[in-house]
Amino acid sequence: VTEPREWRPLTYRKCTDVLWLLLFFIFWAGLMFIAGYAVVAGAAERLVLGYDSFGNICGRKNSPVKGAPLSGQDMTSKKYVFFLNSCNLEMQNLEFSSVSLCVSSCPQEQLSSLEDLQVFARINGSSLCVYNLNVSSYTQNPKASELCPTLPVPPSKSFPLFNRCIPQNPECYSKFASALVSMVKEMDALHRILAGILAGRDTVIGLSVLSLALSFILVLTFTFIHTLLVHTLIALVVFGLLFVSGVLWWLYYDYRNDPSTELETEKENIKFLLGYAVFSTIVAVVLLSLILVLRKRLQFTVQLFHVVNKMISRIPFLLFQPLWSFLILIVFWVFWVAVLLSLGTAGTTQITSGGQVEYRAASGIHYMAWYHFVALIWTSEFILACQQMTIAGAVVSCYFNRNKNSPPRHPVLSSISVLFCYHLGTVVKGSFLITILRIPRIFLLYLYNFLKQKENAYAKCLFKSCCGWFCCLERCLRYFNQHAYTTTAINGTDFCTSAKDAVFILAKKSAKMASIICFGGFILFLGKVFVVCFTVFGGLMAFNYHRELQAWVVPLLLVGFFAYMISHSFLSVFEVTMDALFLCFAIDMETNDGSAEKPYFMDQELLTFVTQSNKLTEERKHRSMKPLQENEDGTELQSMV
Repeated sequence: VTEPREWRPLTYRKCTDVLWLLLFFIFWAGLMFIAGYAVVAGAAERLVLGYDSFGNICGRKNSPVKGAPLSGQDMTSKKYVFFLNSCNLEMQNLEFSSVSLCVSSCPQEQLSSLEDLQVFARINGSSLCVYNLNVSSYTQNPKASELCPTLPVPPSKSFPLFNRCIPQNPECYSKFASALVSMVKEMDALHRILAGILAGRDTVIGLSVLSLALSFILVLTFTFIHTLLVHTLIALVVFGLLFVSGVLWWLYYDYRNDPSTELETEKENIKFLLGYAVFSTIVAVVLLSLILVLRKRLQFTVQLFHVVNKMISRIPFLLFQPLWSFLILIVFWVFWVAVLLSLGTAGTTQITSGGQVEYRAASGIHYMAWYHFVALIWTSEFILACQQMTIAGAVVSCYFNRNKNSPPRHPVLSSISVLFCYHLGTVVKGSFLITILRIPRIFLLYLYNFLKQKENAYAKCLFKSCCGWFCCLERCLRYFNQHAYTTTAINGTDFCTSAKDAVFILAKKSAKMASIICFGGFILFLGKVFVVCFTVFGGLMAFNYHRELQAWVVPLLLVGFFAYMISHSFLSVFEVTMDALFLCFAIDMETNDGSAEKPYFMDQELLTFVTQSNKLTEERKHRSMKPLQENEDGTELQSMV
């Protein structure tokens, strides 16, 4: 027979889930091997800076390639890639059919003849013909038409990120941009995202900073929350939902009735606007209905955040925890992207009959890319799980402290030290389970996008059902993971034992606190909606004044996604603190009775709040059952006359 759980923070602990930590180290050793191989065999600067058809990387000195006489040139002053046939680019074996050169400047005016090319080269010092053709020979060499660009040369500007000369003619631009990203199999959305973000990159960065500022304001709001602020937040959310929905419908009708809408991408923008308008209207109706139904619990929400803020006031450094996690994630994502770029350019060189250089991908790159992709998900989830474990450990150390006037010293640092010394394996295991559920979802989405052209309604319904099932399962697992981390912080047990103990406690006590936690989570969700609404509204106004951008609706969706992720990372402090606090409360109620022998660890404010909330819930349940009982007991059978 197993002994009953003590449920007290342990002073002396042992390492948990060591084998999982060893597995994570082995996995990262494999990732480091891939990174080393990518750095040695790849050339990320070739992708970022651009390269010509003769093996020269633009903007730097180059080493000669054996068999390519035009390689090994000094391109320090020639930073831009120019295609000789930019209006008719095609892909052949993942290579552009047009010859590309490194030039010092892109032609900003149309060049209609060889004489114009000659004048441009002499004035700007930038030859637009193959390197071995002298400028003075442009009009005399009989092969000049083959060694120079196709006439007329459209005006072009340098690409903001990858230093390519982009034609400004709408028709040429559309073909060029489509060919530029056609190496990814039929990903037309990538073309729209790339074109829109790079054309309006300053606006996207500004909107991301706006969402960061709004999230920080919300953190301060929830820290000093009271009844007026709750009503103000709800009013702002209602106003934001209605206003954004109205603006989306107005833009839809405005674009639809615009006679200048001719390009295919502009017509696709109209379809996206209609979808956004319908989606935002549905979300607005659902949230407004929930607000109307739950409006009578606002006072308990204020008390709930007072209790949570009282705990955070004892650990003020908890508010900075999302910032450190966010910075660590940014560093890892930058590393991941750098390795991905190097991995994508790893391969061998081949010389063609014309002295041009082609790059062939090395064998096994696809398997390395999948391994690298799994590393992105697992490591990101591991970092977020470490944040949850740190917050939970700090809350636990303060809750199970008898002297509330003298909280533990440096609870956040103590929680981090306990995590790294004893429980990293537990966090690795929890994050791995989330990764296992996310990979099938992503694979199903990939299959759905690959097979959506088949127009099989049954297959589409099946894929959507499977994705929805995995999404619900992932959310449930995240909820239990959080409570398992809190239990590990208390008892020092491994992941499976902690999850089992947490489920046992929640099964007995969760009914009394479910409505409290759910409504608190709903208010935090409204805070995230507030950030997204006003960020998207700012994006609508900014992008609408730049209608010359061919595709801006998809980047607007990404801006909304970034705004939600930023707000979620900051407001997650309140969510994790709330869940950990009420799990500690349930444990306190289970193991203590308030007597002198077994006094509660909770303070009087928390006990009063939970008691009042449960009393209100019982009264409402009793009132809802009373009419039914009166109808059953008060009905009397009468004899028929």
